[in-house]
Amino acid sequence: MKASCVWVFALVFCTAVASGAAASDITDTVHHTRTKETHITHSHLARAHRGAAKSGSTSAATAPRSTAHTTATHRYAAPTTVYASTSTASSGAGVAHARVRRAVIRHHRYYERFTASSYIEGPIGVGDVIGGEDPVVRQAAIDALGGMNGTAVVIDPSTGRILAMVNQKLALSPGAEPCSTIKLSVALAALSEGIVTRDTMVQLPGFRMNMTQAIAHSNNLYFEELGRELGFERVRQYATEFGLGELAGYDIPGEQLGEYPDQPIPVSEGGVGRMCSFGQGVSLTPLQLGALVAAIANGGALYYLQHPTTPEEVANFRPRIKRKLDIAPYIPDVEDGMAGAVEYGTARSLRVNFHELPVFGKTGTCSNDGTRLGWFASFSDSPEGSLVTVFLLEGGRPVFGPHAAELTGVFYRNLWERDYFQAKNQEAADAPSAPATTLEPAKAATQ
Repeated sequence: MKASCVWVFALVFCTAVASGAAASDITDTVHHTRTKETHITHSHLARAHRGAAKSGSTSAATAPRSTAHTTATHRYAAPTTVYASTSTASSGAGVAHARVRRAVIRHHRYYERFTASSYIEGPIGVGDVIGGEDPVVRQAAIDALGGMNGTAVVIDPSTGRILAMVNQKLALSPGAEPCSTIKLSVALAALSEGIVTRDTMVQLPGFRMNMTQAIAHSNNLYFEELGRELGFERVRQYATEFGLGELAGYDIPGEQLGEYPDQPIPVSEGGVGRMCSFGQGVSLTPLQLGALVAAIANGGALYYLQHPTTPEEVANFRPRIKRKLDIAPYIPDVEDGMAGAVEYGTARSLRVNFHELPVFGKTGTCSNDGTRLGWFASFSDSPEGSLVTVFLLEGGRPVFGPHAAELTGVFYRNLWERDYFQAKNQEAADAPSAPATTLEPAKAATQ
C-alpha cells in the first residue's frame, strides 16, 4: 500500500508540475533586467491575464469574445484521467483499504468559425482607376494576389507616390484592426521615450527577450508591457504623430480616415496593453500603414501619399511632405527586428519565393466577427531603389499574416523576373528629380 501511495503521490505531483509549467508564462508580476542603457521602471501584467493560468494560453486570456489573435484553429486535447488515492477503514475488520478515485479533467474542443470568403469571384481590381499607375508594378501585384480577397498597395518611399493600388475599394475603406502591425509604432514610441533600447532584455513570464526578437517573433507580452509602461496618452500621441487617425493621402478621392480612439479600451478587454500588442480598438487603413513604413524606409519623412490618375499627373508629379518624424536614430533598431521577421521570424515565408534583395517587414494576424485579417507591410532595399508594400487579406482560414508575407515574396519575384529594378534605376538616372514640397500645417490639415 505504501508503494501504491508513493506512486500515486508522485503521479499527482508530476501532474501538478506539468500544469504549472503550462501556465508558467502567466503571472501577475513581471520583473525586468536592468541594463546600463535603460530599464523599465515598474512592471505588471493586466489582470485579464490571471484567468489564463487555467488554460495556459496568453492569447485566450487577453482576447474578448469578439476578437481572437490567432494564426491557426484552436484545438484542445482529449479528456485526461488523473488517478488519486484515498484511504478508508473497513467497518468489519478495521483493515485499511486503498481506493482509487478517478478524476476526469475535461478539455473542450473549440473551432473558430469564419463567415467571410477568402477568395473573390472574377478578376481582381475591376473598377480601379489605373491611368497613372505603373503597369508593371500593378500586374505584379495582381498576379501575386491571385484570387485572394485583399488589396495590395505599392509606394515609392522616396516620393510618396502610389505606384499601384489593387482593389481600391478595400484600400480606401475605413480600415481594419491593424493586428500586430501596430507594434511598429509602439516600438518607435518606446525607443523615442527611452523606455527600452534595442538590446534591453525584458524579463517576461518564463523568458526574456529584446526588441529585435520581439518584433521578429511578434511577441504580444513584450509589447503589452511596453504599452503599459508608455501609458495610453503617450501611445496615442506617437500614433497620431505617425499618421494614424488622419488621412494619409493628398487629394485621393474616396480615402477614409480610419480611427485612433480618444480613450483606451476597457481594462477588462486588455486595456492599453492589448491595443499595443495587436491594435484592438484601432482602425488602420493600408495607406496609413504604408505611409508609416515609407517613413521608416526613407529616414523619417512622412509623405502625403499621392495617386496619379493620368499620364499628365505622373509627368507633373511633385512630392509633398506632411512632416518630418524624429525617428532617424531609432530606425536601425526597428529595422533589425523587421529583417529578423523575414529571415527567421513570422514573415520567413516570404523567402520561399524571393531571396535576391533585403526585405524588412512586419506581419499581423487577428480575427473579428467571422473575418480573419492578414497583414504584411514591408520595404525592400536595393541600389536600384526601394519599394514599400502593404498586403491586406480578408477571409477565413487561408488568411493570416505569414500568407500575406508569402504573397509579397511572389510580388517581388514577379518584379525581379521582369528586370523591374534595373529598369527603374536607368529611369531614375535619366529623369530630373523634382524637389519635395513641405505643406504648411494649416493647409495640410484641410486635406
